[in-house]
Amino acid sequence: MKPLAILTVLATASALASCQSSPREIRQAPQAQASGVEGSWVDPNGIVSTFAGGTFSTRTTDTNQLLASGTYVNVNPTLVEINMTSLVRNTQSRVNCALVTPTQLNCTTDAGAQFSLARQG
Repeated sequence: MKPLAILTVLATASALASCQSSPREIRQAPQAQASGVEGSWVDPNGIVSTFAGGTFSTRTTDTNQLLASGTYVNVNPTLVEINMTSLVRNTQSRVNCALVTPTQLNCTTDAGAQFSLARQG
């Protein structure tokens, strides 16, 4: 084969190879999974606690009465520190909560009491 013919064949093969498309990636829509503690949580008694933008509140489910309010800080991605005032007892306390799963929050009060919250919705 002549050198010109060889170059033509190589150029054509190269051009055809560059036209091949690689397998398309199938992208899945991101699933809406809550991260951190933002959102609503419920205790075994049905009391709802809400974490939103650094503020914390606890309300009854039947009358929506505010039981406690305060602030929270994310110490790290799985640990949250809550400073709250109980409107029922008129006391202030600090509560540390560990996000053990995306749907379970285990908490300990500064007095040593422990309780768990489950993500709502």
